[in-house]
Amino acid sequence: MAQERLQKILAHAGICSRRHAEEYILAGRVKVNGKVVDQLGAKADPVEDHIKVDGKLINIHAEKIIYLALHKPKAVVTTVADPEGRETVMRFLPKVKQRVYPVGRLDYQSEGLLLLTNDGEFANRVISPKYHVPKTYLVKATGMLSEEEEAAFAEGFVLDGKKTAPAKIRLVKRAENPWYEVVLTEGRTHQIRKMFRHFGKLVEKLRRVRIGPIELRGIRPGDYRLLNLQEIRKFRKMLQLPPIV
Repeated sequence: MAQERLQKILAHAGICSRRHAEEYILAGRVKVNGKVVDQLGAKADPVEDHIKVDGKLINIHAEKIIYLALHKPKAVVTTVADPEGRETVMRFLPKVKQRVYPVGRLDYQSEGLLLLTNDGEFANRVISPKYHVPKTYLVKATGMLSEEEEAAFAEGFVLDGKKTAPAKIRLVKRAENPWYEVVLTEGRTHQIRKMFRHFGKLVEKLRRVRIGPIELRGIRPGDYRLLNLQEIRKFRKMLQLPPIV
């Protein structure tokens, strides 16, 4: 088998996403045939070479690839483990035998749709701004936005020194504390909260209800479901990934 970049091999093995694989390599946690490899350009043969992460031999064919949709509740961390000892989303997956990890982030006080998988390349493309995967949120704010402020969401504005990508925004419920639907194609940290705060509004509630073609509907907080074959094929096509059988 031809040599491939280590980041790609680790991602395909379900160890982590490509971005996190780079961190593993730079930290000296990866060995190829007994030697530490800490250069991002390094390649290996996933079949012929012995590749270890933290001393454990990986096998790119060891696990079945799976894709999960979880309804993340509030006050849960979107990581595999938390150094502060807080509850993580992994507590909701005791029956999942494969080693999966979250695709992207959903902040501690937010709830809603979270994807988890052991398909590293899929995860990498979902969070990459290159593929413009739309993510839809329902947002309860502490006040109404003006027409000019809604236009700024749609056109993009400078936030933390960088212009935001155009976002779709729609008033869902008019009230003293209104609800908005917001669709983003980028994923900066706490982006929606910061966008509303930029215009003097706080976010009281935030729920992600859709990622690409996958909807939250029908999944209760703390529950998850497997994506069906039709959903996986549709999503992979959106991400320009080869179809699966």
